[in-house]
Amino acid sequence: MIGGIFARLARVQFTVGYAAVLLAISCAILVLGPHAHDVLVQRASTNLHNLAHGHVGTLLGSALVVDAGPLYFWLPFLTCLLALAELHLRTIRLVVAFLVGHIGATLVVAAALAAAVEFGWMPSSITRASDVGMSYGALAALGAMTAVIPSGWRAAWVGWWVSAGLAAAIIGGDFTDAGHTVAVVLGVLVSARFRQPVRWTPVRFLMLAASSGFGFLILAHHWGTMAAAPAFGVLGALAAHKIVQLVAGRSALPVTPAPDHVLTGPQPVLAG
Repeated sequence: MIGGIFARLARVQFTVGYAAVLLAISCAILVLGPHAHDVLVQRASTNLHNLAHGHVGTLLGSALVVDAGPLYFWLPFLTCLLALAELHLRTIRLVVAFLVGHIGATLVVAAALAAAVEFGWMPSSITRASDVGMSYGALAALGAMTAVIPSGWRAAWVGWWVSAGLAAAIIGGDFTDAGHTVAVVLGVLVSARFRQPVRWTPVRFLMLAASSGFGFLILAHHWGTMAAAPAFGVLGALAAHKIVQLVAGRSALPVTPAPDHVLTGPQPVLAG
């Protein structure tokens, strides 16, 4: 029995290890108090100040410090999402998707903020803003799940998440909202290398529903975006599905060969 439990846990070893580290760090922060929380968040943040001073370790360390509501709410949903992705994509692929999304979105956002500060579009105080958490990596893992979504629904899945993310980024107007959208897109792009047949079960469909709900709450965490993001998501899903249908229909059109008696080019003149 114990061997069976360890065998199951080995299939989601990244999820178990990452969730355990997040739990330990979050509990330690609660015990140490608000001051320790503020210091740790500031030092782990991937803001322009830290990156400009060579603190590149924050690119990884920021994913270990979560400053997003009660632990008992987000940790079970995050574990569900990562476990589902790890079961379908396998450990190495999940790690790749998570890191590409987390680091890639962080660097894209940092570059955009640096340009905005340089041109005077944003105040210099933004360079010290706190930016920690697992949201970029989690949304990248959700985007990477595109690889295992049934082919008939894959375009709608991508259209939904990208459109909802863009709506949340535009309406929310916060740099983390833009980072969330970038993370989803990076996850979708990475999934192009992960194509593989999978077997869905009712339990895994329930896990997908819970994971999708959690991902949506990360994207649309402002009240103003919770109504607009689903509407844009539905429009994006319908548009993407229709485009794929049109492209597939055109590629499937039969090519009618020319009849044998039709001359397709100049013919030689026969002397007689």
